[in-house]
Amino acid sequence: VQLVESGGGLVQPGGSLRPSCAASGFTFSRYTMSWYRQAPGKERELVATITSGGGVTNYADSVKGRFTISRDNAKNMVYLQMNSLKPEDTGVYYCSTVLRFREWGQGTQVTVSS
Repeated sequence: VQLVESGGGLVQPGGSLRPSCAASGFTFSRYTMSWYRQAPGKERELVATITSGGGVTNYADSVKGRFTISRDNAKNMVYLQMNSLKPEDTGVYYCSTVLRFREWGQGTQVTVSS
C-alpha cells in the first residue's frame, strides 16, 4: 500500500491550494478515503472523508464551505480543494485509508501566511 501526497506549499491568507494523493497497492475504488492534518504542537485531526464511489462526503466544521474532497477512481487519485485559506489551516496534510489498519502517506506541508 502506498499513498503519496503532493501539492502543498506556501500561500497567503485567502488563497487556494489543491493537494493530491496518489494511491497504489490496493483496490482504490473499494475504499473510503480521508484527508487529515496536523498543526504544529497539535494532534492530527480529520479534515474530510469521501466514500468509495464518491457519493458521500463529510467535513470538519472548521473547513465546511471552504474545502472540497474529490476522487478519480480511474486514476487512483484523491484531491482536496482548499479555498479561502486561513493561517489556522497551516499544517501537514495526510491522505489516509483503512484496510486492515489505518494507512498513511508521508504528508504534504501547507503553510498559510502573509
